[in-house]
Amino acid sequence: MSGTHTVVVGDRGRIVVPADVRERAGLVEGTPLVLLETPDGLVFLTRKQLRARVRDELSGLDLVSELLADRRRVAEQEDER
Repeated sequence: MSGTHTVVVGDRGRIVVPADVRERAGLVEGTPLVLLETPDGLVFLTRKQLRARVRDELSGLDLVSELLADRRRVAEQEDER
């Protein structure tokens, strides 16, 4: 099993995923894939893989506290006017 595969963009932008990769990834006809454009290049992910990636990137962040702090700053600025 190799993690690198060469594929060719065909007519109308179609890309053929090699059969062994489809089998290992559990991809069947009609499986939706997300094309993620990153600074390092293009990445194809299943929705489940994308969800896991986003959760990993957001883990440890306290988004609610950040939002509340931002709202407080804006309110303070408005009060100063």
